[in-house]
Amino acid sequence: MIVLASKSASRRAMLDQVGIEFDCDPADIDERALEAEMDDAGPEEVVQALAAAKAAEVSSRRSDEVVLGSDSLVVVGERRFDKPLDRENAAEHLHFFSGKSMILHSAAALARGGKVEWVGHSEARLDVRALSEDFIQSYLDAEWPAVSGCVGVFRIEARGPQLFERIIGDQFTVLGMPLLQVLAALRERGEILS
Repeated sequence: MIVLASKSASRRAMLDQVGIEFDCDPADIDERALEAEMDDAGPEEVVQALAAAKAAEVSSRRSDEVVLGSDSLVVVGERRFDKPLDRENAAEHLHFFSGKSMILHSAAALARGGKVEWVGHSEARLDVRALSEDFIQSYLDAEWPAVSGCVGVFRIEARGPQLFERIIGDQFTVLGMPLLQVLAALRERGEILS
């Protein structure tokens, strides 16, 4: 059994669906402070650092167990986006995304005894169609507050596909974790059968 350092429903569902036994113990880190410290770093570095920090924090409390931390962030142009602060901020994000391509970065890390043993990263490109004000408000009427904890203001397993013209990348990355890489890392460590 592993420990998932997240309360994300999509990450829990991914592990459930592939038959990984796990316990949830969400990490308690200041994500925004860590991002601020890494202001000049690229999105790949930031998302990997966040995943690693979550795994390390929980594994320092659960030292004998393998802990999986994960994080995602969205980049549109040169601007990084995190989860929206509130519904108004979510609408601002959607207006900004309209007609543009977003790059979704997802990372995962494994730690034991407070030490990070492995970090992985993947990305997907999501081309957002032109979104009208009426659509944005209707979308948020249906999806808020469920998307309040989602970078990119979407759940691909819900109404999120209505935002996009095209998605390039694997479904697990879009759901918020590079699952195939995680499974390979768990196999290498003997945590699951190979």
